[in-house]
Amino acid sequence: MTKKQENRRLLIIEDDPGLQSQLKWCFDDEEIFICDNEKEALALLRRIEPQVITLDLGLPPDPGGSSVGFSILEQIQTLAPKTKVIVITGREEKENAVKAIGGGAYDFYQKPIDADILKFVVNRAFRLFELEEKNRLLEKASIQSPITGLITSSPEMLKLCRTVERVADTDATALILGDTGTGKELIARALHGFSERKGQNFSPINCAAIPDNLLESELFGYEKGAFTGANTKKKGKIEYADGGTLFLDEIGDMPSSLQAKMLRFLQERTIQPLGSNRDIPVNVRIVCATHRNLEKMIEEGSFREDLYYRLSEIVLKLPALIERDGDALVLARSFLNRFAKEQDRSIAGFNDGAIQAIESHNWPGNIRELENKVKRACIMAEGNKITAQDLDIQTKEGHDNSLALNLKTVRNEAERKAIVRALAQTEYNMAKASKLLGVTRPTLYTLVKKFHVQAPKE
Repeated sequence: MTKKQENRRLLIIEDDPGLQSQLKWCFDDEEIFICDNEKEALALLRRIEPQVITLDLGLPPDPGGSSVGFSILEQIQTLAPKTKVIVITGREEKENAVKAIGGGAYDFYQKPIDADILKFVVNRAFRLFELEEKNRLLEKASIQSPITGLITSSPEMLKLCRTVERVADTDATALILGDTGTGKELIARALHGFSERKGQNFSPINCAAIPDNLLESELFGYEKGAFTGANTKKKGKIEYADGGTLFLDEIGDMPSSLQAKMLRFLQERTIQPLGSNRDIPVNVRIVCATHRNLEKMIEEGSFREDLYYRLSEIVLKLPALIERDGDALVLARSFLNRFAKEQDRSIAGFNDGAIQAIESHNWPGNIRELENKVKRACIMAEGNKITAQDLDIQTKEGHDNSLALNLKTVRNEAERKAIVRALAQTEYNMAKASKLLGVTRPTLYTLVKKFHVQAPKE
């Protein structure tokens, strides 16, 4: 028995001896198991764990009906929801075929049997199972990222992870740049978590969410009687973070009047609460984040240049989701697993249309938008697979105007992205990646060298 036959297990559930022989003859590259009743089918399902099953709905003791077939299909969805089931129906049983697809079957095929067409359908089912299995393995590996909560397979983000690990255990002020929804606070918490300060407070404050007249007191604290309503003394976020990390989110929205006081704090490492004349020394590591273009704000006069240079000792740029090759689908699968469990839904994954929609969408809201779309889809889905309609993604027709018009440039960029995705899906196994791409290994080595694609180091 060849390795290929060992890896592909096909279970044929059929009670007609003639069709059993015909189906067995159709497939010579798979390890085939045949049974003709519900009890034996479920026993084989548990024992051999087939990737693909062909299921005749009309089985004894109801060979003229479909009750036994649907009973088996339902139990397969419970015991092995990832298995691809191809329902075999009679020519006049279109209603049953549609019902079976709604019940979780991958596809259906109507008698009489055409060997070539059925073989094509079965091979396609095996191929989809293999791709989904690779994605599951990739997701599992990604979850083991050094940064808790970060799920990624893209070289861009893995490179950022390594940078975070290197700079975390310093007291250098870090500035995290990135669009809304890219995970800036996640990176800030990672900088704290990898540092010697991890046992101390992580004190976050969103400069855009607090009114200008209250932000100063929130940061620096105040003494009793400092202003109307200050009935007690209160520590500010900076003093609260003493020994730990202060995270200033949306630092670009800090009012100009407060920027000078923040600069003084960064220089002196002391604070004066409102209503107090005493200096309080504070040992705190500063991490900032913004989606704004601070350099442009400096030119416009709305952000202090000297404060910018104090904040940007280390700059970490978070790529948008559309720039993270392959990550949209990896993240979507992770979100789906989480929401399906929370909502107690039996959802096996995304269908082909949903996968295409996820990979082609621009994701202007980045990871936050993707998470919301998947959560909505998990609630709205009527079948056991998420569809593009469930995701409610508005994909644009036609070409992206931002693409270069030079065909060679477009082709090279497409090839590079395909190589990066294939290597990510196969965990940088060159033999598997070359097979996935349909090229020889020497050709893949040449292309990897040409496009300067590098495997992430452990």
